Amino acid sequence: MEKYMNFPELTDDVGFLLSRASGLAVRGANAALGEYGLRVRQYSVLALAVRAPDGISQRELADTLGLDPSQVVLLVDELVGAGLVERRPAPSDRRTRLVVATGEGERVRHRAGERVWADTRHRLRALSDAEQDTLRELLARIVDTADSDGGNR
Repeated sequence: MEKYMNFPELTDDVGFLLSRASGLAVRGANAALGEYGLRVRQYSVLALAVRAPDGISQRELADTLGLDPSQVVLLVDELVGAGLVERRPAPSDRRTRLVVATGEGERVRHRAGERVWADTRHRLRALSDAEQDTLRELLARIVDTADSDGGNR
């Protein structure tokens, strides 16, 4: 932050700080995930698929991740190609495809998750455990508020 201290138009700008912190976190996570051939968005899809043992629709993935459905299709295609997830027809609606983690996908998510968590702990090392909890809570509130009003203002 020292190199920005002479620029209060940046250090006072929450949007800049959030963007900068996000960029650092994503680059670090991508580096941690590289060993598994994953990037943050692919990992996020995989994590949600693992969490939903009966499967999750691509629409639900898009809504949860705040992505365009066409982006999710590409991410799922990549994960299918890597053998980490598969698409299955939904029992209630054959037109809907559910994304389901494979056994290998579950193993990779677990190992990759440990690497991402280690990188996150490293990035947040300047904050106490309580401050990290507060940061997560505040960021979650920002996201929840944006989700509840459709992200519009």
